[in-house]
Amino acid sequence: MSRQSKLVHRPGWVVYGLLAAFVIGSALPLYWSFVIGSHTKAEAREVPPPLLPGGHFLDNARRVFDTIDFWQAMANSIIVSTACAASVVFFATLAGYSFAKLRFRGSNALMGFVVLTMAVPTQLAIVPLFIIVTDYGLYDTLAAVALPTLVTAFGVFFMRQYLLDAIPGELIEAARVDGASMIRTFWTVAVPAARPAMAILFLFTFMTVWTDYMWPLVALKDNQTLQVALDQLAIAGQGQTTDYALVLCGTGLATIPLLILFVVSGRQLVAGIMQGAVKG
Repeated sequence: MSRQSKLVHRPGWVVYGLLAAFVIGSALPLYWSFVIGSHTKAEAREVPPPLLPGGHFLDNARRVFDTIDFWQAMANSIIVSTACAASVVFFATLAGYSFAKLRFRGSNALMGFVVLTMAVPTQLAIVPLFIIVTDYGLYDTLAAVALPTLVTAFGVFFMRQYLLDAIPGELIEAARVDGASMIRTFWTVAVPAARPAMAILFLFTFMTVWTDYMWPLVALKDNQTLQVALDQLAIAGQGQTTDYALVLCGTGLATIPLLILFVVSGRQLVAGIMQGAVKG
């Protein structure tokens, strides 16, 4: 009977086909960037375009390094992305635990207000944020880029929804009966249970800040992040045709840190999710 149930619930070719199409569609932009970035400018503009990698990727990479201060921009992006991701994880876990497991007056209305802020377009806050960072002397500093993203409404909402079911109320009551303070209960009960969600939120926030372009473009002038610096590749040959080989080579190089992060943390992330599911 159990063998028959396993055969019944085994995914069919439709599921595997959809998964394969999703994987191919997700990897195609990265592959295309590498293909075009490994050809010369003339080869990149051929019709039909090349479909296989060429042998000029290293030459294009050298031109990227000569055109922009690539390593300094990458260091700035790593600093800002890591600081924002760590801050969002810490404060969002605190706030999410408070909304999920603590009872206080006005919690539902306050949580509703937090959710409503996600409906406000980011573009509406650019002018006020620019005025604030200018008045405080933070213009053209990494702090100006990081401060608006130290806490996010999505992070608070995400952690609240996860912690609602991840932590039994009886476990918190048992910790309080044993004499644990509120902070100690949070560190010993909430944080271990929230680790899978914290890992996901860290990766998501890191990727969001890493790929952000609009706010760093406004808040920075000389001390640029990687996404703003890559824009100079498109205008390097202003008045002439765009060198797509140079642009996509730089884009491919900028993607490598994200790939390394996912490869390094992928096993730990999946293990943490499975561990949380087993405990649940």
